[in-house]
Amino acid sequence: MNQEQNSVKRHTPETLHAIGQTRLAEYMKSQDAARQEQLQSQLAELDLSVLEAGAADEQRGSFAPLYATTRAEISRRRARYTEKGLAAIRAGKVGAVMLAGGQGSRLGFDKPKGMFNIGETRELFIFECQIRNLMEVTKQAGTWVPLFIMTSEDNYEDTFNFFAEHDYFGYSRDHIRFFRQEQLPAVDLNGQLMLNENGMILTAPNGNGGWYASMERNGILEDIRAAGIEWLNVFAVDNVLQRIADPCFIGAVIESGRESGAKVVAKADPDERVGVLCLEDGHPSIVEYFEMTDEMRTLREPDGTLSYNYGVILNYLFRVDCLDRTLNVSLPLHRACKKLRCMAPDGTVIVPEEPNGYKFETLALDLVRLQESCLAYEVDRTTEFAPVKNKTGVDSAETAKALLRLNGIEL
Repeated sequence: MNQEQNSVKRHTPETLHAIGQTRLAEYMKSQDAARQEQLQSQLAELDLSVLEAGAADEQRGSFAPLYATTRAEISRRRARYTEKGLAAIRAGKVGAVMLAGGQGSRLGFDKPKGMFNIGETRELFIFECQIRNLMEVTKQAGTWVPLFIMTSEDNYEDTFNFFAEHDYFGYSRDHIRFFRQEQLPAVDLNGQLMLNENGMILTAPNGNGGWYASMERNGILEDIRAAGIEWLNVFAVDNVLQRIADPCFIGAVIESGRESGAKVVAKADPDERVGVLCLEDGHPSIVEYFEMTDEMRTLREPDGTLSYNYGVILNYLFRVDCLDRTLNVSLPLHRACKKLRCMAPDGTVIVPEEPNGYKFETLALDLVRLQESCLAYEVDRTTEFAPVKNKTGVDSAETAKALLRLNGIEL
């Protein structure tokens, strides 16, 4: 690191005042030399460009429907797709990435969401469901699929220890690797950096879009390239029916010649609140439900199906060489207004009842936009889409349990 770079990263009370961070500057001045050094070291590791970024508010382009390979088409070609996918898995060309940085706070659970028990007459953890789903493929292929599990800084130890205590739910320990996602500073509603309960700068995970850059930061990409892995299937931890490293999906994407693939489900109705896979200025993209015009929501094809019909479920397949291109691109930062437990400069711990700050997050869907092409691959939502996001109601533990029962899984 040259002197100029070092001077940029070395923050003092004076430099913090200069960038408008007056509250942290005054707090730092009030601390002893050891704590000041700790804060300066933390600041040197944090990306403070988020303080200038604000919310992602880019100008959207021209949208057009992106038609899917339908369930009927997949059924006709299932044997061919599956054999092609199994060949790729057996050749060691496929890895899987579990996005497990989330906490179970919306479930009333103060541990990693994957540790949540959805069993009724027995223990059945969300992590266990995911490993069970992946092991169906490893048994079919006769080989292990390398699994990379992304945690947050806060839930790394809990997640790592939980897997160890449960003997990795029968998966090969040699084929599981844990890594931490990058943290970004949080700010209050006035844009001031906040403090955590330990008197350090409050940070939060940088969202699910940062998974590939976090793999590079943790040295994992070197191992992926050395192993000859060409495809990565990235998926959300909370969908307990998720099919992971699905050979049919992999084979369909490979045969299509496209750079990426996305599992999608047909919308339940035009007003369903899901992001829809589409084209934007000729490139694959995702339009959120609140961005859709009335015309887009209700537009139909000659056969009566919705033109913007296919919602994403956060199960994507990416080519590694195409992901490498994204490492030099700054993904949009999205601001999420949250209730953030923090410490006031006088040492008082604040447990807010209303949102009091912003987290900055990148989104996996923004990686899709950086691909030249994407195969939309339709799946049956009753067999592959049971997200556990809320305690009750839509996409809840209750609805997921009902779908698990429907699929013959004992609770």
